[in-house]
Amino acid sequence: MALQIIRNNIINVEADAIVNTANPAVGVGRGVDSSIYEAAGWDRLLEAREKIGEMSPGEAAWTPAFDLHAKYIIHTVGPAWRGGGFGERETVARCYSNSLELAAELGCETIAFPLIATGTYGFPKDEALRIAMAEISKFLLANEMEVLLVVYDKESFEVSGKLFSDIKSFIGDSEATYDAFYRSHRPVRASGRRRFLDRLLNRDRAEKQEKEEYILMEEAPSIDADYDLLKDEDASEYGSYRMEAPEEMLEFSEEYEAPHRMSSPSYAPSYSPAFPSEEASLDERLKHLDKTFQQYLFMLIDRRGLTDPEVYKKANIDRKHFSKIRSNADYTPSKKTALALAIALELSLDETRDLLSRAGLALSPSMVSDRIIEYCIETSNYDIYEINCILFKYDQPTLGA
Repeated sequence: MALQIIRNNIINVEADAIVNTANPAVGVGRGVDSSIYEAAGWDRLLEAREKIGEMSPGEAAWTPAFDLHAKYIIHTVGPAWRGGGFGERETVARCYSNSLELAAELGCETIAFPLIATGTYGFPKDEALRIAMAEISKFLLANEMEVLLVVYDKESFEVSGKLFSDIKSFIGDSEATYDAFYRSHRPVRASGRRRFLDRLLNRDRAEKQEKEEYILMEEAPSIDADYDLLKDEDASEYGSYRMEAPEEMLEFSEEYEAPHRMSSPSYAPSYSPAFPSEEASLDERLKHLDKTFQQYLFMLIDRRGLTDPEVYKKANIDRKHFSKIRSNADYTPSKKTALALAIALELSLDETRDLLSRAGLALSPSMVSDRIIEYCIETSNYDIYEINCILFKYDQPTLGA
């Protein structure tokens, strides 16, 4: 199955197994341990815990869950943080791996974890999260199980400050640049306009090689007799005219060419060959449909020489869902599923946009989640678990499961 990050109190979560950060000696501790005993029933759980006896750091054992919404409580002993020089990281890793192996032995299909040892034991939250993700993802590569990482509040969920600083800067810079561009709607000279669109048309020809593609700004400038429209022989395959913009607009060309493309801009006449009638035009277009999302997805998978399990595990999608994609030629994904598959295939930003477009989807410059995903793709971060941590931190929907 897959990994989900949820914000809740772990005693309210329904799962086959609930993980408890336990005391090494028999007794009720503070934090998660105390909450679980209270919800499960003090007397019966303490009696079951006494049968296990003293436990070593990193060890895992189970008891019935009694009044919890679960079958089992898996007790594991985390380390007290003493600066990191006493094997604390390795101990936390064993807590996760041993708990997961025990859940598999018990036949569990779902297991819920807290962030182990980050409460009264003082383990740094960002390191605990990194270790949890590493151990859970390693387990899921070889096993089928739904793993829930349960976070009680937003303050208890931290990731590298440097990473979030970079993302905030990326989002903030993009928004500021867009705002500056949209405020620039003054009439422009014909000579500058020609250089501006010539540059974009040449780039389109090299990268896309698509016909009838046009460049459209947010609002077409109002120009009277000074348009000086010139038909460029090299651009004739696009069936468009070229205009020029002032020098100050050139700096925006790279960032804003994509968001302002449309199939038929109102101010640029088309020179595509006309069909004899409207009906003929529609029939002709329908004869030349491109690959569907499903067809294109599995073409990409074959080209990369990947197996289905490799893809759906890297995409954080469960096997049943992926089988549905494989068997249904008309499958239309949700956006989070399509993006998860793009991350699993390590697609570039252009390839990701292409894949999304085949499902009628797009990346939006005004959505925080899409800007985060763009940042991760541009920086070659294709770890879907880390991406989901970032999305969760920003209160955005996670990818995959």
